[in-house]
Amino acid sequence: MSETGRTDDGRGRLGSMLSGLAVAVGCVLFLGGFAWAAVVYRPYTVPTESMTPTVNAGDRVLAQRVDGSEVRRGDVVVFTDPAWGDMPMVKRVVGIGGDKIACCEKGGLLTVNGIPVEEPYLQTTDPASGNDFTAEVPKGKLFLLGDDRRVSLDSRVHLEDRGQGSVPRSAVTARVDAVAWPLGDMIERPKAFAALPGGVSSAGPLKLQLGAVAVGVVLILAGAVYGPVAARTARSKRNKQRKAATGVH
Repeated sequence: MSETGRTDDGRGRLGSMLSGLAVAVGCVLFLGGFAWAAVVYRPYTVPTESMTPTVNAGDRVLAQRVDGSEVRRGDVVVFTDPAWGDMPMVKRVVGIGGDKIACCEKGGLLTVNGIPVEEPYLQTTDPASGNDFTAEVPKGKLFLLGDDRRVSLDSRVHLEDRGQGSVPRSAVTARVDAVAWPLGDMIERPKAFAALPGGVSSAGPLKLQLGAVAVGVVLILAGAVYGPVAARTARSKRNKQRKAATGVH
């Protein structure tokens, strides 16, 4: 009987160890995921309707801290340029240094270096711009447009400025990856820009970070539940074995 008791105690200790290990690993993943996200991302509130329907005024977004040199066509970026005002703005990059941007071709599409670009993210199915324009983007700069071209005050408004409405890459502080509140989706990289030289930027690590947090929560809950259940099961087996040994039914 003493041998059986030791076996049950061993199982109980193993259950406690596994429970503690699951909770410990879960805490590491949970806290680590949040800490990693806090380092890589910063929250930002969108001030205007210029990027509707991708993001709306008042939306809380998560923007990955990036250097302007990492920006590619199609990215939705946060930037500050004194020529546009002193507040951070959110726009979409449609052209980089060396590009010739024009609108609109016969189908109403924007063209980049003569190549028509499908823009499914636009607010309306109207032509990509209410007014025709052309611009050449200087090296080291970006041409930025809003997704609601009817109301967006973007590079088109600054076409007469030096650089034909473009802003320096150094003006960019972050790239928007997702709408955090109200709960929204990840902001995907546009497929149309992927076909152009240089392609599109890689997705940020947000999904991996959220996955770490989710797995951490599962492990913490599983560990917290498994420990008491394993201990209760071990006690129940010991009681049954004692009753069987003493002939008590």
